[in-house]
Amino acid sequence: MSINKYFRHTPAFILLFLAQKPAYGALLFKRLDEEMPFNLIDTPALYRALNSLEKEGAIEAYWDTSEPGPAKKWYQITQKGMEKLSVLKQDIEKRKKDLDFFLETYGELQIWN
Repeated sequence: MSINKYFRHTPAFILLFLAQKPAYGALLFKRLDEEMPFNLIDTPALYRALNSLEKEGAIEAYWDTSEPGPAKKWYQITQKGMEKLSVLKQDIEKRKKDLDFFLETYGELQIWN
């Protein structure tokens, strides 16, 4: 399987988390790592997806310089991002049906020893 296929749904997870609350990149990565049982999204893939979503207008970014230390680039979802999230949800539901079919059919197979 192509490495790009592993990251196919990265934008969906980013938008899902940002729909809950704004976050900066490292915080998003931590959530992906902690909350997704089989997270294969690495830091470069995360930032590529964030840049792409920002260019599309699905998210917007702002810099927080209010705390000591380096400024953090925070991201928040836009209305366009909420619309994209809805479309991605529908796509994932369709793919899940195909995967459920596969698992059910596989479970019915008589496996030879």
